[in-house]
Amino acid sequence: MPKISKILLLAVSVVLVVTVFLGVNSNPVSAASEPQDGAYRQINVYSEVLRHIQTDYVEEPNINAVTNGALRGLLESLDADSSYLTPEDYKAFKADKGGKAQVGINVSKRFGYATVVSVVPGSPADKANLSDGDIIEAIGPQDTRDISLAMIQLLLEGAPGSELTVSVVRPRKAAPDKIVMTRVSTPPAPVAETMYENSSILYLKPGVLDHDHVQQIEAKLKAMPKVGNKKILLDLRDVAAGDMPEATRLANFFLKDGTIAMLEGQKVAKQTFTAEASKAINTTAPVVVLVNRGTAGPAELVAAALLDNKRADLVGEKTFGEGAQQKTFELPDGAALILSIAKYESPSGKKLQDDGVTPGVLVASAAEDAVAEEDTTTPAEKAQQPLQKPAVTVDEQLTKALDLLKSKSA
Repeated sequence: MPKISKILLLAVSVVLVVTVFLGVNSNPVSAASEPQDGAYRQINVYSEVLRHIQTDYVEEPNINAVTNGALRGLLESLDADSSYLTPEDYKAFKADKGGKAQVGINVSKRFGYATVVSVVPGSPADKANLSDGDIIEAIGPQDTRDISLAMIQLLLEGAPGSELTVSVVRPRKAAPDKIVMTRVSTPPAPVAETMYENSSILYLKPGVLDHDHVQQIEAKLKAMPKVGNKKILLDLRDVAAGDMPEATRLANFFLKDGTIAMLEGQKVAKQTFTAEASKAINTTAPVVVLVNRGTAGPAELVAAALLDNKRADLVGEKTFGEGAQQKTFELPDGAALILSIAKYESPSGKKLQDDGVTPGVLVASAAEDAVAEEDTTTPAEKAQQPLQKPAVTVDEQLTKALDLLKSKSA
């Protein structure tokens, strides 16, 4: 292919993406539209950059790789959930039916790399000591910086019993750790339930906020009077999976009225989700919600709704910051864009994706407190050290939440 044709191919690719963003395929362009004019002016800049890459780079570039990298970067510059899928990627994406074995991690993208949002307790990832905030530098031989989030999630899945190799960058360690895990098929654990203070405090811990687990919470809340529970401790730490409608339903269990959340986008009319008294279960019992860096998406919606309506106290750490609605746009060449078209907002108007949720009572996690300098002790030196009993880990966040509930009158 002649060089000029390759340059035009790249330019057309950029124009195609810009066209999708501006919606010019369905709406006429107004000459007075300053944002659109600015976008089209940038096309000249893109074309000039591409021309220099093609003609002046040290060697003739791989046009497909350059194009894919440019488009992926364009999408990821918007937010972590927006992705560009090549025709090959999109074919694999559509063919995926879910239900595959996993290692128990929820991921997003931060700083260009795949980042662990939360780890499922008891999963292979948990046993391998992965934790919230760990950066997955590579999956097998593939650098996650060069893969879209949608494809990263596909790569993490596989057949039961298959091995997954990841390179993980941990805090205060210079070199990444190479970790090999075996994928397993395990259904989400049921909602954990514990009684404190002679059963006066009901502790509930869901692993995911889907229909089944929210149903379980509903049943346990309705059974409170029979059991003698008077206060509620809802543990949403490391809860990152689930459905926004189910999260809205869960928040409504504790609210008889008021705004639960809002959803709005450039072309998505503002929706306000309001609590219905008929769906409320317990609107008077004192409530404390535990959150941490692994609290994301649906769990953040619940936490923000109860906090802003002054229905619950939040204890723990600032949440991850996830809460957008995506839509897939197919492109003529078989590629696709996954775009965030709307963002969820808390009742006070804060976008979950941008701001996360900050608890009123900040308490660092045990994992955060335990972060230490890389151990450089040699085996010979360790052999000379006296044996020590393993330190007992105290859940300071849980302790603080229980103390807070104990101080409240029911």
